[in-house]
Amino acid sequence: MAVLPLVMHWFFIDVAAKERGFSRGQLILHLSAFIEVALAAVITLLSMEPMWNLKIYACPVRRLSDWYTLLHNPTPQYGKKLHCTQEAVYPLQTMVLLFYFLCLINMMILRPLLNRKFLKAGKFAVYCALYFLPILTVLHAIAGGLIYYAFPYLSIVISMISNATHFSIKLDQSMKSLMKTSLTEIKNVVIIIGHWLLMAYGILSLRQHYAFLAFVPFPAIFYILTVKFTDPAEFRDKDRSERNS
Repeated sequence: MAVLPLVMHWFFIDVAAKERGFSRGQLILHLSAFIEVALAAVITLLSMEPMWNLKIYACPVRRLSDWYTLLHNPTPQYGKKLHCTQEAVYPLQTMVLLFYFLCLINMMILRPLLNRKFLKAGKFAVYCALYFLPILTVLHAIAGGLIYYAFPYLSIVISMISNATHFSIKLDQSMKSLMKTSLTEIKNVVIIIGHWLLMAYGILSLRQHYAFLAFVPFPAIFYILTVKFTDPAEFRDKDRSERNS
């Protein structure tokens, strides 16, 4: 959940710029987003016990229900329910909510000035962040426990989906073009490496079968090698040639 704001910031900055390569303004906004998120993470860690220390003291998580103590209020002798629940996994839930709040504050302080000077279209990314940060906050508050147990698998799945999406939006879906742009265009190289790092992070988080790290490049290679069987344009061209004949 801490990586998502940075990834989404970068994605919407890229969408707002509408440029094939990395412009100076785009690079500055990407760097700004990284600083915003990193600063929010450091301040969050320093704010938790022990104060002014990058370590945290957290209550151990034993089961999924530890994240949802609100649903387990005691009812002594089957009488009146006692609403005395507190965060059993403190501060694992509180610190993420604080982190999102600090991400929002940092963005509102830094980004408008940079947008005005380097990339005016970047304000679109700010508007998007004003939507996705509250959505992430609500999502974590409701499904924090599920995400805690499932995030390695989510990281792998999201990496594969984003990898396929990245290739599918290319105008030229030929194998040669995809291979060439993946190796020669800096922007594509950075995006593909980002997908690989996200998948590797998910595999490492599982803490087993580290040999699967060798398959990290496989989704990208698989898409490029099989694109001629899945590109709709190929079927349209084939159908058109059959009709003409």
